[in-house]
Amino acid sequence: MGIRIVRLGEDRINNEGIRIGTVRRPPRGVKKSEYSSRNIYDVWFPNLSPSEELLKTYFPIETEQDWKQFKRRFLSELKHTEKKRELELFAAMSHSYDFSIGCYCQDESKCHRSILKEELEKLGAKIK
Repeated sequence: MGIRIVRLGEDRINNEGIRIGTVRRPPRGVKKSEYSSRNIYDVWFPNLSPSEELLKTYFPIETEQDWKQFKRRFLSELKHTEKKRELELFAAMSHSYDFSIGCYCQDESKCHRSILKEELEKLGAKIK
């Protein structure tokens, strides 16, 4: 059991479970009926994606300073009660189910999914 942190669109791993897209927008030019078959995601869950304002301000992230500022602001967004509860739910589910969460970004180290991973680990999530 556990959570995998993935790049949406990449091939699935055996026993990955349901793939949850923690992105602000669905992919352009792809029919909704093809999201799962194209390894994008099974369920869209934008609740844990950065706000529209944050994305407009910092993407693409080009400098280490931009990354630090983005991370600080995204962590602040995650402190809101609803987002905190959602992270707690995912952490708890990781002990009973296999599933994955992901984003489109190529470089995980400069992607919000790396921040989600850190926060889930702090909450005791089982990360694969």
